[in-house]
Amino acid sequence: MEPVIHLRDAVTVLGRFPALAGVDLDVTRGEIVLVAGPNGAGKSTLLRLCAGLAPLAKGSGQVLGFDLERRRREIRRRVGYLGHTNGLYLDLTAEENVRFWARSVGAPVGDAVATLDRLEVAQRWRSLAVAHLSAGQRRRTALACLVVRRPEIWFLDEPHTGLDATSRDLLDSLVREAVTGGATALVASHELDRSAALASREIRIVGGVVAGAGDESERPTGDS
Repeated sequence: MEPVIHLRDAVTVLGRFPALAGVDLDVTRGEIVLVAGPNGAGKSTLLRLCAGLAPLAKGSGQVLGFDLERRRREIRRRVGYLGHTNGLYLDLTAEENVRFWARSVGAPVGDAVATLDRLEVAQRWRSLAVAHLSAGQRRRTALACLVVRRPEIWFLDEPHTGLDATSRDLLDSLVREAVTGGATALVASHELDRSAALASREIRIVGGVVAGAGDESERPTGDS
């Protein structure tokens, strides 16, 4: 099966620092890949590169068949990225944010409401500007913005941050449902126990390179 992510000797430079120093990676459709590693190892940069948000300085890469050097715009249209920040318009309401992203992919207006319902964004918060929402409600709104777009690949960077236990379980269910429907997911996380239970495979980034990859039987049990 042709991989949906294919990197060879991929290098990304931030400032003058090589945040990725030669990554080789193949991910096939339907995988949930846990990206583990210490702070500063390059996990976030790897996700941003594959999402078309960070430049490829050297090497080669394709995502969904699109070249990472020349066709980043096409990649961004077909994937979803949730980073440390929520990427919401603070002056818009929660519902307006989700409707905006629904319209961007031609989804029916009803999908925005249904997604907010699914993410359990309370009715009383939906008409408030995002600037006035709690951290948890903002995170749920950001997830709703991603879900409503129905991306082919989900790039999730510490996605459980700011969520309570119920919302974390809901997020995991949404990822599994998307993958069952044909999507793929890369999840960068320090919460190895939770994320390893979600993932079908783990890779470890150390010093800007992939230090190890394996199937379920090869996952480490701790953060070492």
